[in-house]
Amino acid sequence: MQAHGLAIALPKGRLFADSLDLFLRLGIGAVETLREGRRLVAEDPARGWRFLCVRAADVPTYVEHGAADVGIAGKDQLLEQRPDVYEPLDLRFGRCRLVVAEPASLGRSDDPGQWSSIRVATKYPNLTERHFAARGVQVEVLKLGGSIELAPLVGLAQRVVDLVDTGRTLRENGLVEVEEIARASARLIVNRASLKTRYAEVRRLIEDLQKLVQADGRAA
Repeated sequence: MQAHGLAIALPKGRLFADSLDLFLRLGIGAVETLREGRRLVAEDPARGWRFLCVRAADVPTYVEHGAADVGIAGKDQLLEQRPDVYEPLDLRFGRCRLVVAEPASLGRSDDPGQWSSIRVATKYPNLTERHFAARGVQVEVLKLGGSIELAPLVGLAQRVVDLVDTGRTLRENGLVEVEEIARASARLIVNRASLKTRYAEVRRLIEDLQKLVQADGRAA
């Protein structure tokens, strides 16, 4: 690890605002400079901490390989990538579900229990393959980077596996949920070497964040 204090990877996207707010509540005003979106690094002189603003899907890689000591990642990314990191804390924000969905017109007569071979579009190819393999369903996975709901509309794939919150986007695109694969929320993750070499500092951060989560009173 580098000579500075902890390097902390924060995820761009849907978890970003809540992640910043956590550290602002710890009194680290330096992270506010990341909010405008153009800066990728912020330094906290008092603690010597460095905050890295990275793509959400990249946070596990930064932490696993030691470019960051700790990070905030969605459980969906952890399930997809299975990084070799320590996961000490559920931060209990960014809650959503990973589901299988299909066109409403198909859903009225379809029986997922009878699937034997299907094609699925998703941002989560590994998780999707493992899920259907466990069910004994042969699956062709098409990996997409965005606009998953478009795939059934243009005939690319009849089913999708995607992250949903309220399900509004699915409904607006004529899709219905047929199966839930997993539930996800933001998690604190820690590099395994950093947990040993910077134990006191990492432990203090975990405890401070845990107090904030408990103070928020979010149900487990």
